Amino acid sequence: MTTLLVIAKEPRPGRVKTRLTPPFTPEEAAALAEAALADTLDAVARTPARRRVLVLDGAPGPWLPPGFEVVRQCAGGLDERLAAAFAGCDGPTLLIGMDTPQVTPELLTVDWADCEAYFGPAEDGGFWALGLAAPDPARLRGVPMSTPRTGAVQRARLADLRVRELPCIRDVDTAYDADLVAEAAPGSRFATTLARLAPAADR
Repeated sequence: MTTLLVIAKEPRPGRVKTRLTPPFTPEEAAALAEAALADTLDAVARTPARRRVLVLDGAPGPWLPPGFEVVRQCAGGLDERLAAAFAGCDGPTLLIGMDTPQVTPELLTVDWADCEAYFGPAEDGGFWALGLAAPDPARLRGVPMSTPRTGAVQRARLADLRVRELPCIRDVDTAYDADLVAEAAPGSRFATTLARLAPAADR
């Protein structure tokens, strides 16, 4: 079975979702980040898995459900931190971030038959999911992160593998993204939190 990795930051004001400020305050942005993380972890908790691992920058909080191993992120750029997350795994592994609260167990339940990798592109040119049947940190090191080319460069690193594509979805970076993601996940913690905060953000 698959090891599921979630790479995340502790949702503390001023450290997460800084592109949401403005219109949101740092505290409101952190509340949205916490809601997105809680939704993501809930989806992972409900997905069949060999292991569930939270690769965390910071300390766990009450948003962490049972059944997760917590591993501290290493130092370095995001490519190094993602590579190190894969280095701690053996066997089929799927990694996602904390910015897609609309993910579901159905999206995360992957079949490795005749497949060596999974790739989930994001609408901003990055990627929201990366799966490797045989984790190889070298496939991530040196990939430029947080650019419009990130997804294309990472996808090219998989060119020699049999790859299955996951749906292209939006991650939450801006207030515009937040509105669209909340529409895609009605009833989620993220949508509920955004609805509570949006009137204040409009003032």
